Amino acid sequence: MKPQKLVYWLSTILLCLVFIYSAQMYFFNTELIKGFFEQLNYPTYIVIPLAMLKVLGVIMILWRKNSWLTEWAYAGFFFDLILATVAHQYAGHRLGLSVIAIPILFVSYFLGKKVRPNN
Repeated sequence: MKPQKLVYWLSTILLCLVFIYSAQMYFFNTELIKGFFEQLNYPTYIVIPLAMLKVLGVIMILWRKNSWLTEWAYAGFFFDLILATVAHQYAGHRLGLSVIAIPILFVSYFLGKKVRPNN
């Protein structure tokens, strides 16, 4: 396997694992996550829809049959990571997984354009 393709797949799998982990936390620890959302001044009614969108985004990034939807999945993940980083910074929390995932997202996105053809 070519190095670019290997880096693409590693970054994409890492990115997808971050969002699957996040979605499962939203589904299975909903009350805890709603408490975090309240602390960050986000509405709590978006917890479950956001979890579903994260799962759908992972599916679109891995499936990659519709380039338009794949682009929106990456965009949604980017906005989610930026807003999570800003919210945690504003709340005085340590910077964590969202900050680490931003460069991983960029690597996956830009290498994906080179390595995987658009259908």
